[in-house]
Amino acid sequence: MTNSKNILLVEDDPNLGLVLNEFLKMEGFSVSLARDGEKGFESFSNSKFDLCLLDCMMPKMDGFTLGKKIREINQEIPIIFLTAKSLKEDKLKGFDLGGDDYITKPFDEDELVRRINAVLKRVNTTPEVKEQIFNVGKFVYDHANLTLTLNGEIFRITQKEGDVLYLLLQNKNNVLRREDILVNVWGENDYFMGRSLDVFITKLRKHLKLDSTIKIENVHGVGFILSENN
Repeated sequence: MTNSKNILLVEDDPNLGLVLNEFLKMEGFSVSLARDGEKGFESFSNSKFDLCLLDCMMPKMDGFTLGKKIREINQEIPIIFLTAKSLKEDKLKGFDLGGDDYITKPFDEDELVRRINAVLKRVNTTPEVKEQIFNVGKFVYDHANLTLTLNGEIFRITQKEGDVLYLLLQNKNNVLRREDILVNVWGENDYFMGRSLDVFITKLRKHLKLDSTIKIENVHGVGFILSENN
């Protein structure tokens, strides 16, 4: 099996790290293994990766801290957190930091590979675009370049922010259901993905607050409406 994707694996358990390293290589991935968070960040800073697998509980720098530092450099690279805990708070923390998935130890290696492939597919899939440029209030949104322009000033947003905004604009003044956003942007309708969606809605509201005529309203238990009040 061939696979051109390069994975950063940061795992302090020497046995699990070795097993995952060998298994992922057998699946055709290129893998760089780091034994703690500091070495993981050093590897990330010096090489190009397509996905990060980060153990949450590590010496020197835990996986959440490492994930946050990675996000400060690269907002798009997929991150999957690995942990021995199944606490809801830990899962929410991982998604709030911009994680794409979360898997609890012990886990089946085949399930991990399927999760990796699912995340990579979501990231590498470009949605079919009928229209690239949208006027919304005083803003102009360029979906292809992920830019919001207001009075000549350009703001760049992330891919997920752009994909959510794109769907809202396609359905302007109509209810866009939560599950439709989750399936289109995250690939699945899941509680924790839903919490991540709420974070991105909050970010979009902050971007758009410079124009008070634009609103993203929450329809409780259903979804969201983007509207303009001229």
